[in-house]
Amino acid sequence: MKKNKEKEKEKCVAVTSPVSGEDSDDKQRPAFPSVRFSSRNASSKYDFVKVKVWLGDNADHYYVLSRFLLSRMLTVTKIPNHVAIKIALELKKLLTDNSLLDVSQSDLEVNLFKLMERRGYGEEYINRYKMMTRFHHQRVPLVILVCGTACVGKSTIATQLAQRLNLPNVLQTDMVYELLRTSTDAPLASTPVWARDFSSSEELITEFCRECRVVRKGLAGDLKKAMKDGKPIIIEGIHLDPSIYLVDDDNKSPSGVHSENKEINPAFMTLDDNATAQIKDSHVGSSDESNGGSRILSSDEGVSADQVDAVSNSMASIGLAESIPEHKVASLRELETDKTTISKEKSGPKPIIVPIVLKMAEFDHKALLEEWISARTFNDKCPDLDNEKLIANLKTIQDYLCSFTSQGLTVVNVSATTFPQTLDWLHGYLLQCIEQGIEENVTPVAPA
Repeated sequence: MKKNKEKEKEKCVAVTSPVSGEDSDDKQRPAFPSVRFSSRNASSKYDFVKVKVWLGDNADHYYVLSRFLLSRMLTVTKIPNHVAIKIALELKKLLTDNSLLDVSQSDLEVNLFKLMERRGYGEEYINRYKMMTRFHHQRVPLVILVCGTACVGKSTIATQLAQRLNLPNVLQTDMVYELLRTSTDAPLASTPVWARDFSSSEELITEFCRECRVVRKGLAGDLKKAMKDGKPIIIEGIHLDPSIYLVDDDNKSPSGVHSENKEINPAFMTLDDNATAQIKDSHVGSSDESNGGSRILSSDEGVSADQVDAVSNSMASIGLAESIPEHKVASLRELETDKTTISKEKSGPKPIIVPIVLKMAEFDHKALLEEWISARTFNDKCPDLDNEKLIANLKTIQDYLCSFTSQGLTVVNVSATTFPQTLDWLHGYLLQCIEQGIEENVTPVAPA
């Protein structure tokens, strides 16, 4: 009896005792590979040691080194998550074993970069780390817009990019739409715009653009906070009209940042030096006034006639109309009197705006849409339209969104078979957009 109690006691101690060392976690939980756990769960005895990292020339401020946050920062540079966790642990172990419990930021980075190089992640990854450090220190506002119709993977892509880039804020326009519809007197219908019957495609796009502007007003508070505090944000959903966001600084017209069609299939291309040069030439999403970049419309500026013309041109390019009706023009100009939209702080960094439209091969997309439409929860909202009409409406909206490639919008083809490659491409593409935005925020030194 006594022996049985002792065995049970030993078993309890084995389960509840803290894990120590790098490999002990794998030994105790073989059914759950360490790669599936974040560094927060893969605990170590070194996590109980506090390392102070001092900042500034006079070392008058410090922060406590977090292995979890460091590993997240490393994954932003495209280092795999399980490797980032190991590098962060190795750094904490190195500092602790050498009694370096008070270390400067520069000394920390010297040791970190040596560990990165030892594992084969050299200059390219180190430069990305330094670039992202500058990005956070400068508090450059970053807004990533993930546009597209239903069933193209907007939510999945946005969530995965937020995880890869360590961005905490993801907003969904569907939620904003429902909140505005149910909690305010906003002119929004319970039935989605693509589930209604319109006499023409032009009428459908007109109503779609109107609803996008209403949702844009609902996003104003979050966008203003992002601009003021320099916090990055990802916005995803169908109610994102590129004509509202692709506006340059000088004449309030949609930016002609890149006249070349920028529809991309990530499965067949990589971000090499040529791609980098294209991004730098296009100034995607930056707000450089002298280079025709893009930024978010501010409340004091309203909407110019050039913007109305740009929407008209986009509609004409997909065979909808040659001009916008009068009520469309009037609706567009409602933004002129909207004082709830954000205004860019003149003294702050110029925001980086990266609009992306996701699309899918027509056959695959149609199959997904048919399955989605057949769901009972959706059919309850649109009993009057058949599936073909719903799919036709969604395709009309998709064509409209893709028509802004001439204004610098990037269209990315999504496929289930190449989804990992698409994520990798978008990850690298956004890093290069951030790098370009940081370079444009550097104040040029006046000649003596």
